[in-house]
Amino acid sequence: MSDKRLSEKKYMEALQLLAAALAISLGALGPGIGIGLIGSKSTEAIGRNPDAAAKIQTGMILSIAFAEAIAIFALVISFMILFAK
Repeated sequence: MSDKRLSEKKYMEALQLLAAALAISLGALGPGIGIGLIGSKSTEAIGRNPDAAAKIQTGMILSIAFAEAIAIFALVISFMILFAK
């Protein structure tokens, strides 16, 4: 009886670790791709129209901040999964 309870506890702990790993890995994948695309397209836009660099850069920084916020939310969710009892 005790061995069964112990194995269930280890099984749940392993599932909890797997869920946290999936939450942060999948949660950071989208923002990582998004930030790369934002940087690529803004560099291309500045190359085409250098006079608009200030406006493009402002929009780029805001977009990167919003994309990074999603990754931070994924990190918070991952911590909540890890440390929930």
